[in-house]
Amino acid sequence: MAEDIRQDKKANFSALTEHNNNGVTKISGLASNKTGASKKLVIKNFKDRPKLADNYTEDTWLKLRDAVGAIQNSTSIKYNLEELYQAVENLCSYKVSPTLYKQLRQVCEDHVQAQIHQFREESLDSLSFLKRMNRCWQDHCRQTIMIRSIFLFLDRTYVLQNSLLPSIWDTGLELFRNHIVSDGAVQKRTVDGILEQIERERNGETVDRSLLRSLLGMLSDLQVYKDSFEERFLMETDRLYAAEGQRLMQERDVPEYLHHVARRLEEENDRVISYLDQSTQKTLISNVEKQLLGEHMTAILQKGLSILLDGNRVMELALLYQLFSKVKGGLPTLLQHWRDYIKSFGGEIVGTPEKDKDMVQDLLDFKDKMDNVAQGCFNRNESFINAMKEAFEAFINNRPNKPAELIAKYVDCKLRAGNKEATEEEMERILDKIMIIFRFIHGKDVFEAFYKKDLAKRLLVGKSASVDAEKSMLSKLKHECGAAFTSKLEGMFKDMELSKDVMIQFKQYTQNQSEPSQLELTVNILTMGYWPSYTPMEVHLPPEMVKLQEVFKLFYLGKHSGRKLQWQPTLGHAVLKTEFKEGKKELQVSLFQTLVLLMFNEGEEFSVEEIKSATGIEEGELRRTLQSLACGKARVLNKSPRGKDIEDGDRFNFNNDFRHKLFRIKINQIQMKETVEEQVSTTERVLMCLCVCVSVCPGRGAGEHHRACVDVSVCLCVQFEEQVSTTERVLMCLCVQVEEQVSTTERVLMCLCVQFEEQVSTTERVLMCLCVQFEEQVSTTERVLMCLCVQVEEQVSTTERVLMSVCPGRGAGEHHRACVDVSVCLCVQVEEQVSTTERVFQDRQYQIDAAVVRIMKMRKTLGHNLLVSELYNQLKFPVKPGDLKKRIESLIDRDYMERDKESPNQYHYVA
Repeated sequence: MAEDIRQDKKANFSALTEHNNNGVTKISGLASNKTGASKKLVIKNFKDRPKLADNYTEDTWLKLRDAVGAIQNSTSIKYNLEELYQAVENLCSYKVSPTLYKQLRQVCEDHVQAQIHQFREESLDSLSFLKRMNRCWQDHCRQTIMIRSIFLFLDRTYVLQNSLLPSIWDTGLELFRNHIVSDGAVQKRTVDGILEQIERERNGETVDRSLLRSLLGMLSDLQVYKDSFEERFLMETDRLYAAEGQRLMQERDVPEYLHHVARRLEEENDRVISYLDQSTQKTLISNVEKQLLGEHMTAILQKGLSILLDGNRVMELALLYQLFSKVKGGLPTLLQHWRDYIKSFGGEIVGTPEKDKDMVQDLLDFKDKMDNVAQGCFNRNESFINAMKEAFEAFINNRPNKPAELIAKYVDCKLRAGNKEATEEEMERILDKIMIIFRFIHGKDVFEAFYKKDLAKRLLVGKSASVDAEKSMLSKLKHECGAAFTSKLEGMFKDMELSKDVMIQFKQYTQNQSEPSQLELTVNILTMGYWPSYTPMEVHLPPEMVKLQEVFKLFYLGKHSGRKLQWQPTLGHAVLKTEFKEGKKELQVSLFQTLVLLMFNEGEEFSVEEIKSATGIEEGELRRTLQSLACGKARVLNKSPRGKDIEDGDRFNFNNDFRHKLFRIKINQIQMKETVEEQVSTTERVLMCLCVCVSVCPGRGAGEHHRACVDVSVCLCVQFEEQVSTTERVLMCLCVQVEEQVSTTERVLMCLCVQFEEQVSTTERVLMCLCVQFEEQVSTTERVLMCLCVQVEEQVSTTERVLMSVCPGRGAGEHHRACVDVSVCLCVQVEEQVSTTERVFQDRQYQIDAAVVRIMKMRKTLGHNLLVSELYNQLKFPVKPGDLKKRIESLIDRDYMERDKESPNQYHYVA
């Protein structure tokens, strides 16, 4: 039964087969008997493969060859493409693939070889030749694609299984490359034509970019792009841009040249996107940058960097940085020229004495400009920012001390009352900018000295614009230099606060007096260690002022015994209420001006000698005072004869016709005299200085010669010395060093170096150095031995120049005698005291000595070079090697250290 079922199934399968025209048996359907649920359908392959007809292979190839020929000749195909595809599949199924592949390749090769003749014509111009080549290439690609679509089965079976055989598409490319493009004449004309079109486009002409894109794509597909085109293209590019760079560097300025380079780079990038191969981009752009930038970097920077920076041409500077960042070695070269420019420009600002007045403002503006360039144009490159800082530090310190001094003066100008240029926020920004410049200065101690002196002025005369701004500046200095740097400055503010409490107590004290004074007294008590020292000057004060001084002295010494008050009139100031014909006015004047004006309540006219005798004012100061009152803008005194200078025979009278639009008039001194010589010693560290500001307001004077009703507000300065004991007074302590001995039987050596200044006259000082050495015995039976050595040196201040003019005169009826008039000219600057620099220099000497002793005490034995190196690490101010050598020699002479007997460059510490 089962056998019958199988026979039925076989019969049914055979009945459903049929033969097609090609002789291949195909299954067209399948039927099964569904006679029962247990029946199964089994399908089996043919036992014998159908055979092809004898002429099937030849006939089929003829059909395929005709179809290929029709495609190559661009004519219609006689057969259905599906039929042709099926024919290829049938041939491949019967192992005819090798023959079919060879026959197809031969047909294609014959056709390609026939195409070479159209490129042999010499009459074609380059553009026509390129168009013909492009047309041939496009036709070849189209034909290859259609042929491959017919022979796709062959390409995906036989060719794919044989790795050594190229695909039909690759075969087409190979044939076109071997028979057309590889031809020397054809290739040369093709590449020459492409290069000609590119050169025309570079010269500004319009070209067919699609044609170039197609031809260069052909070369790339044929794998001859690099060998046949790219090498020549890059060579021509170098030649073109090398010549162009040389020519334009001579013809154009740097900004125009930079824009031209940027435009050229953009054009070349656009060519890569449009028709060049992407692999060419890196080399092409690198060559253009090299020829237009790399070969001319130094010339561009030397010719144009200063112009760009001077003109603050931000866009061109940003472009310059962008272009140089692409060139090898571009940024280091730009960095060096940027550093050199800053040093040169900044050095001109700092090194020109004529520009000292605007130096700090110019530095701030220059720093702002360079910051903007570094931030906006140089992409915040850390190397450029650091180079800018190094350059600023270098040129600012090329001129020692002066920038530090002028920065202190600039801060004083900004913090002084009357400066309405900035709000609090703007003031804070200004101070921040100043601190940036301050960081570059090596001699910060010079800044401290001048800043301290100017701060004292502002506080003493009440000219500080804002306490908050002052404290903000101190906070910035403290953060930058440490607490030790600002300790004295902070003490000055503390003194001003404490003075307010003292004044409250003094007012209560005066109210309890039996005869209260009509004068009002205001006192500021200052610690001498914090404040600059001032040269005392004895003047003849009115009795009312002298009496008030005694009252205050009695009050203050009653609370603080053991102190000595010394009045300083140089900082005094007053407000005089005066009556002119025009009406009442208030004159804000100094104490010296006050003493001169008060004389005219007692007389009509006075000579210079009479005023000097009555007031006791030093001659140079008196001349400046009279000059400010009689020769300035507010001439409240008349001088006869008229003139700008004060001579010995001049006479002065009160100007009752004085007129002014303001009610309160400030009369400034021609030159505000400070100290001709500031104390070089360290008196500020031991002694204390009181600066007492006394406001004296007398009532209207009664008398025939009283021309003005004067209310006087006088500021007097007092210095006091604190007495150590009734028998002994310590004036100045320079340095004390105690050497402790290990053995209890050894002696303790102490060296006390004392320096003090004693004023001999108004033009000379005697600096006395008191060096005390004593040995103290440990034993109670031994005596104390003291050796006192006193050396007196005459100190000649560099801030004074004494001009002596000798004018011989004739005596009537007597022998000729020499009549000598001595004219002393003190060169005092209002804002600059060279003596401050001297004091800084002396302080530095002491610091060097202390540093040397400190190092040697720790190291015991040290070579000269190592000692100098250690000193440079410890000292916070610039110092010359010669100065260090002098200080070392001085310490050797004073037996703090000694040279090694065998090696002179070796030092030993002497315990």
